[in-house]
Amino acid sequence: MATINTAERVSREASDNFVFQRSLLAYHAAAQRIAGDVLEIGTGAGYGIEVVAPHARRFVTLDKHVPAPELLARPDVEFRQAVVPPLKFPDESFDCVISFQVIEHIRDDRRFVDEIHRVLRPGGRLIVTTPNAPMSLTRNPWHVREYSAAELRQLLGSVFSQVEALGVFGNDRVAEYYEKNRRGVERVTRFDVLDLQHRLPRWMLQIPYDLLNRLNRRRLLRENSDLTVSIRMDDYRIAPVADGCYDLFFVAVK
Repeated sequence: MATINTAERVSREASDNFVFQRSLLAYHAAAQRIAGDVLEIGTGAGYGIEVVAPHARRFVTLDKHVPAPELLARPDVEFRQAVVPPLKFPDESFDCVISFQVIEHIRDDRRFVDEIHRVLRPGGRLIVTTPNAPMSLTRNPWHVREYSAAELRQLLGSVFSQVEALGVFGNDRVAEYYEKNRRGVERVTRFDVLDLQHRLPRWMLQIPYDLLNRLNRRRLLRENSDLTVSIRMDDYRIAPVADGCYDLFFVAVK
């Protein structure tokens, strides 16, 4: 991603709450599934560190961008600045790897998965989240691709011995916000009569998408403040993958 200020970097800003709360759930769910030496690929804004790091013997997090200085000051966190793949660690270095909302940005996704498999110890676990493609409301030009559950299962299953396919679902409050968001997106995309969102190269669409995405989220906050800020992590749940999940949450075992 070109800048850390892109809407792809989910923050604690109120307009991001719909996405932030389900992203937070992923970290809490991962914290229940990890142990030992843990690698996080994609530090992002770093809000998951305080959730996951205490559950690891050693916690290493890497990202293309340097996070906030206070995160680097934590004694239980090692930060590495890197572009992936490759992963610059020896074979069998980690017991767990977590990577949330990253794989959709990776051009060579098979190499990415191979590298994760390589740095995991036998029996090691990968926990990965990514948007569920059928639930996307428009093309996201920051993403190289998005996955259906079957596509992600096939990719991980080609490398890992076991794959557990789960999804992140929401309750009625979440569904209400999603529907209002869908209508907002439709108000914008109805002007794209030539379907340029699917015809133009990604780089030409990234900044316009980012601006419109931010404007739409803030409009939703302004017009539906109580709904937007009322969504909490508990309004989401993780269950076996099925139609209607907002994110895929897959666990793969080496």
